[in-house]
Amino acid sequence: MAKTLYLFSSGRLERKDNTLHWESEKGSKTIPIVAISDIKVFGEIDLNKRLLEFLDKNDIPIHFFNYYGYYVGSFYPRNAYNCGIIILKQAEHYMDKDKRFYIAKNFLVGAISNMLKNLKYYENRGNEELKSISSYITEKLKALDLKEDIQTLMQTEGDVRKTYYQAFNSILKDMEFEKRTKRPPEDPLNAMISFGNSLLYTTVLSEIYKTHLDPRIGYLHETNQRSFTLNLDIAEVFKPVIVDRVIFQLLNKNQITEKHFDKGISFAYLNESGREIFVRSFEEKLNTTIKYKNIGSVSYRRLIRIECYKLYKHFLGEEPYKPFVSDW
Repeated sequence: MAKTLYLFSSGRLERKDNTLHWESEKGSKTIPIVAISDIKVFGEIDLNKRLLEFLDKNDIPIHFFNYYGYYVGSFYPRNAYNCGIIILKQAEHYMDKDKRFYIAKNFLVGAISNMLKNLKYYENRGNEELKSISSYITEKLKALDLKEDIQTLMQTEGDVRKTYYQAFNSILKDMEFEKRTKRPPEDPLNAMISFGNSLLYTTVLSEIYKTHLDPRIGYLHETNQRSFTLNLDIAEVFKPVIVDRVIFQLLNKNQITEKHFDKGISFAYLNESGREIFVRSFEEKLNTTIKYKNIGSVSYRRLIRIECYKLYKHFLGEEPYKPFVSDW
């Protein structure tokens, strides 16, 4: 099965015959092109047009992150899967207020429902402190049917996520969480959330690429000067069950500790060893399989692709979109 190639160190990536050749201070290796689904670059690398042409020919996106783990941009090959009718349908569902609202609301239903699954998991294991938070978020979920526009949906999303993050202090053993901060994250937990979200955004983008959908048209997140927004929408559904669960595991099992961060007066970032540990756990989660409806065993990575196909069917009027909600 093709996998994501992660490049953390600095070096040179090039085409060698019909394979990829990676060379860095740590050594060199040759990677069969058929073994790669996409590439995520965190180090300073050299590449050339010949490599990009090779990646384009083999439909392999390459995503770039800066030193701190923030997403910078992507080389997105010419999409052989692009379908004119789907692009028109996506635009139609964006321009029509009611159609856009339906999709946006369901993204939020999926996100909040999966947050509640996380809270209930720990609540059922004796964490009584989470009951009031779960009750509050449950009421917010029910109230989504009363919302009338995207702005009020986003306000609800912000309110729910702020309350949800308060529960982290009860779930995590040795790390306190005050508030969500970005660019820069002010503490280690915020650094992990930001890094995990960046990984998920590009993972979803790579999965969208393998479908007929156009990632530039989003519904919950405003389609504006951002290059891609649909991946942000779909990622909202999966953040609780992928990113948050990876964080809970890494911290509660002491797999990531204070030594895995670079910190300053008002910022914190995962260092290279911390990022490598996080990525391993993230990939393990993506490849974890669960029983899903009538499909059988399916990985979380595959579930993301299935979410794309569900949207595809919705745009064509075949089946109304309903978001993925975890069983636990």
